Amino acid sequence: MAASSSGGERRRLDVTLVERGIAPTRARARDAILRGAIVVAGETATRPAMMVAADAPIEAYDPAGRYVSRAALKLVAGLDHFGYSPAGLSILDVGASTGGFTEVLIERGAERVYAVDVGHDQLHQRLRDHPAVRMREGLNVRDLTAADVHGAVGAIVSDVSFISLRLALPPALAVAAPGAWGVFLVKPQFE
Repeated sequence: MAASSSGGERRRLDVTLVERGIAPTRARARDAILRGAIVVAGETATRPAMMVAADAPIEAYDPAGRYVSRAALKLVAGLDHFGYSPAGLSILDVGASTGGFTEVLIERGAERVYAVDVGHDQLHQRLRDHPAVRMREGLNVRDLTAADVHGAVGAIVSDVSFISLRLALPPALAVAAPGAWGVFLVKPQFE
């Protein structure tokens, strides 16, 4: 693949993506490259270590790039597929992590999102600072109560990685309002 027709300094593609502000981190740059979302001089890039000229034309076709995590695209697909709208609802995000699901919910008009995760300091700063987000860090969903979400929620979303939905859902469903909807990712290693 020709990275540029001119000579000059050459740098790794993943580093170049960060330097140009196309990707926030090298890890996100590598991910975008490996998913075929980066085009250099008209050709799809496949290797993060590919050397490119400083003036190489680079284009990103990465729908995940605008979100704090790729997980956002999973929820976008789920909401669109099922026709659910979070607009105006208080919503519980179980396993919020960096906040991909939370970000989509806010973007689509959720009134409030309770971002629950057993971990600490994972939620992206942009979401921590958002007035509609209520973080519940260090909270194991099995210990969730109505007090944690100030009553009932109109919807529940979940993309948990280290616990089965069989354990995570009962406490979450206990805080759901009648008629609430949910989008849950099922992990084969658990279910």
